[in-house]
Amino acid sequence: MDVLEAIRTRRSWGAVHKDVLPSDEDIQQILAAGTFAPTHHRTEPWRFFVMKGEGRARLGHVLAEIALEKAAGLPEAEQEDIKAKAFAKVLRAPVIIAITVVPSEDERVEWIEEVEAGAAAAQNMLLAAHGLGYGAIWRTGKQAYHRKMKELFQLPERGQVVGFIYLGRPLHGDHLPAAVRTPVEQKTVWWSTES
Repeated sequence: MDVLEAIRTRRSWGAVHKDVLPSDEDIQQILAAGTFAPTHHRTEPWRFFVMKGEGRARLGHVLAEIALEKAAGLPEAEQEDIKAKAFAKVLRAPVIIAITVVPSEDERVEWIEEVEAGAAAAQNMLLAAHGLGYGAIWRTGKQAYHRKMKELFQLPERGQVVGFIYLGRPLHGDHLPAAVRTPVEQKTVWWSTES
């Protein structure tokens, strides 16, 4: 698949077979694709955490703890339901890859550029997953940026969770709907010597 075709045809695809594990070799290729992202000052700030099978439970417990913080004061039965729903999020795919960044301490390095490098790594990984025939979706939400996530992944104060890639074989084969995007002409201003 050519790179432009991969970019045009990649979709966020969360409906995956929950019991069909991607091979470790394919996961390794996806991770390696992430490491070829652009990185200012060559800091390579990304750190990846691969969670599969029972390994997803650690993330599930933290999601449940975060959800319970908002549920304080509710009846115990409601809290248990909220906790169970939050934990169940990690069961939506057989593999979850957390993308985090540990920013360089070099004073020349801007924090936002380290996060941007992590985001570029995530996009490379999504494209690699698509090229290998997997369904993948990049998930975040407020819980991704919660202090408990930093603790889970042992990130320093300036560290950041960039997101989670949920990965598996698509439930509906590879027949993904076409993307609808605003025409680039409506989002672009050209400056040239003639202007």
